Amino acid sequence: MMRWTAKIGAILTAVIWVDAATADCRQALALGLDVSGSVDSREYRLQMDGLAAALDSSKVRQALTMLPSATIDLLVYEWSGPEDTKLILPWTTVLDEAALDGIIAHLRVTTRRQTSPGTALGLAMRDGAAHLARRTECWKRTLDLSGDGKSNLGPRPVDVKPEIEGTGITINALVIGVDSPANGDLRQAEIGALARYFQANVIVGSGSFVETALGFEHYAEAMARKLQSELETLMFSKGPVKSETPQVR
Repeated sequence: MMRWTAKIGAILTAVIWVDAATADCRQALALGLDVSGSVDSREYRLQMDGLAAALDSSKVRQALTMLPSATIDLLVYEWSGPEDTKLILPWTTVLDEAALDGIIAHLRVTTRRQTSPGTALGLAMRDGAAHLARRTECWKRTLDLSGDGKSNLGPRPVDVKPEIEGTGITINALVIGVDSPANGDLRQAEIGALARYFQANVIVGSGSFVETALGFEHYAEAMARKLQSELETLMFSKGPVKSETPQVR
């Protein structure tokens, strides 16, 4: 395992330092993953492996690598309490299939660390926006926040949202429902309420939306849907993106 991890690290280092001066940045995509106390070890693994599987799906893989002259930059971080944000994957340009393979392999060997039980969603929004602020050369800048609960620590998302509006950054969300509710009929109602919370308080920008996964077991397919939508609807020019009403899917 140590040898394989070292090999992945070498691949990522090479990817990060490749000279991509001849390519434009089509999109900077930062992904913030919820690792708060409500996410147990099994759910953490489903989330990390689910992101890897989504990136490896045929349609997402094609969307990521289809324009070598206009590439995608990816960054992944974890968030929970105010002191628990951690960078999992630094800004990495998806130059080709090999670069994407390195990213996927890195996610699959990433293990959980100890974090506080809090859910500082407002700070997670600020952290993601700060990462994207360093990618001003990219045609589009998108933050994807995954979460399974409402904020209970730090600044309220509704107060952070105006800070990001007008910056050109889009925030989309992937809302995750409980895996085993006591009453199966409650699942849709609970995730519906949480999706409405994210729609009102978190998502930002033209065409922003909330994707839903009924539970962590469905995270991979929901993430694949969301990534496919984000990557395929991006206009392949430096012109403005068509404005749409934020929505829940």
